[in-house]
Amino acid sequence: MRSLNYISVFVVLFLVVVFSCKEPGEGNVKLNTQQKDTLVYLNHSDTAKYVGINTCRLCHQDIYNTFIETGMGKSFDVASKQKSSGDYHTSVVQDKIGDFYYKAFWDKDSLRFLEYRMTGKDTIYKRLETVNYIIGSGQHTNSHIQSVNGYLNQMPMTFYTQKKTWDLPPGFENGHNSRFMRKIGLECMSCHNSYPDFVLGSENKYNAVEKGIGCERCHGPGSIHVAERGTGKKIDTSKYIDYSIVNPAKLSIDAQFDICQRCHLQGNAILKEGKSFYDFKPGMKLSDYMTVFLPKYKNADDEFIMASHADRLKQSQCFIKSIESSTSSATKTSNKLKPYKDAMTCVTCHNPHVSVRETNKEVFNDACKKCHGEEIKKTEERKELAEVNVFCSKVGITKTSNCVSCHMPNSGSIDIPHVTVHDHYIRKPLNKKEKQGIKEFIGLYAINEKNPSAMIKAKAYLNQYEKFELKPNYLDSAAFYLNDKTDTELKANIEPLVQLNFSKNDFKKIIAYVNKLTDTYLLNTKLTKKTYSNENAWTSYRIGEAFYQVGDLQRATNYYKNAVYLAPYGLDFKNKYGSVLAASGLTLYAEKEFTDILKEHPKHVSALTNLGFIKLQQGKVAEAERLYFKALSLDPDYEPLLLNIAGFYAFKKDFKQSKLYLEKILKRNPNNQQAKQALNQIKQFI
Repeated sequence: MRSLNYISVFVVLFLVVVFSCKEPGEGNVKLNTQQKDTLVYLNHSDTAKYVGINTCRLCHQDIYNTFIETGMGKSFDVASKQKSSGDYHTSVVQDKIGDFYYKAFWDKDSLRFLEYRMTGKDTIYKRLETVNYIIGSGQHTNSHIQSVNGYLNQMPMTFYTQKKTWDLPPGFENGHNSRFMRKIGLECMSCHNSYPDFVLGSENKYNAVEKGIGCERCHGPGSIHVAERGTGKKIDTSKYIDYSIVNPAKLSIDAQFDICQRCHLQGNAILKEGKSFYDFKPGMKLSDYMTVFLPKYKNADDEFIMASHADRLKQSQCFIKSIESSTSSATKTSNKLKPYKDAMTCVTCHNPHVSVRETNKEVFNDACKKCHGEEIKKTEERKELAEVNVFCSKVGITKTSNCVSCHMPNSGSIDIPHVTVHDHYIRKPLNKKEKQGIKEFIGLYAINEKNPSAMIKAKAYLNQYEKFELKPNYLDSAAFYLNDKTDTELKANIEPLVQLNFSKNDFKKIIAYVNKLTDTYLLNTKLTKKTYSNENAWTSYRIGEAFYQVGDLQRATNYYKNAVYLAPYGLDFKNKYGSVLAASGLTLYAEKEFTDILKEHPKHVSALTNLGFIKLQQGKVAEAERLYFKALSLDPDYEPLLLNIAGFYAFKKDFKQSKLYLEKILKRNPNNQQAKQALNQIKQFI
């Protein structure tokens, strides 16, 4: 994400903000009849409400008892000793690039993370924070979440349970440590937990979050089902489908897959127009709500990300052949009540109500034997098993008769360190000679939709660039799908076009688009919707930034103000709006914006910095000092803050201290031109 400007008492006085970003009925079930599922389930209605796992428990106690021990049931909870899998005897992590150390420890019943910095044996900085939630079942990881007035951010330590080691979380490595500032948005929370009560108009604020994935994530809202059972109405589900609630076992093959793919098809998820991460319900067609993309590479078949189980499985001949068989005239009516049994789906091997840890490995072998039983028997009769074991040994697999260990070997994912997981691409193991060729990018591939629209493809490439990889070729690909020649094309594509040119820093192009469509059209007609994804707010911000960069503060203010109106709890939007108000001389209005931010989130470093500057302008030196050093206790490396503290000491004529803070900036970032210029200015006073 692009960084926004900041206050400096040197050169030009202006304010800043930094964005961290970033059933069918009982008849035939054909593969292409999934849409029928969406027409018949009563709990697809907007009137259906979620009732929670404890309501389900009243009638399904046995299932509840095993489900809460699964990875889904244990996916999210408050931070407690019972929830934590961590080893706290050796819990120190070093970020060598950021020059931070982290230590996790229990203070009575509270889990604390200490961030600190050392010079020799001396501790020169420390920050202590409390963990509020633990995310992850502990089968692979425990990561940690902090809540500040409902604003959720990921914290900079993860416990990797398989190797029993602490390290930086995925994505925090290699100089990308976002410390306590990685926002946990609705997309993240809606897969790692049951649906939360998310605050509209925010990026990461919640009124409430659940404690683990519950029954209704796979069965849909339960209120209608509970009401029907309350009247004594019963259905013989061995013969009929109960349409008051979704039973995934009775869905079409595709519809059942879509339930699993909602979260086990992790990737670049692009929402359809007007949809949110709340909208998909079990039994619906996932591609009506979102399209999930993954980058595809030549000569990289052995690489996969952690939650790509569905994509990997669908590449397997086991799956492909089973689908072909399920649609043949000889078998397509064989399991009309439970059509998934005609093909290979996730539940062929996995019982979602029972933990993998509690599942005997023979369950998985038996699934293989259903199709390959005769082959296995003949192999054993010919005494070829020893030869198979020799081959497995050559490719690095332990000698065993376990099908999974050879054909779905444990492997590390490319996105999560210290973790091994079974690759769901079922195939014959490759030997080293077969693993040849240079890895070559082919393009983004839509996993759950055959022919996504040009708009969806464009958004996918923009999202890939902005959130995953800053590679210019993604922007070139996005541009290929976006036309801007006519007014109709420009109106239809204005938001991704603005995003594209914002990513390119081509602010003049954005302004040309705006001038063609006019401010009146954009602010009064086009950019007016409040949504969970804040699309219109983001476009307003990007246009505002374009005007800000060319010095048109009035038009910048109008678009920043619109972004704040559409996303009033998007605190970085408010911070930027306050910055431009201050730059326009509207100090009291700017002060209100910064004060409002700190009421919402007292640890917002940029707002503390900006409000400190306002107080210094007002001659309230002690208050400015308090705000600056509170911000410094939260972030010792924030360059706009260090510039302002240097300016604060220059204001007090303590030029030696001013020089010290400027040198701190230049030690970590020798290319900071404002620090260089300010240092030259104060040298004459020393």
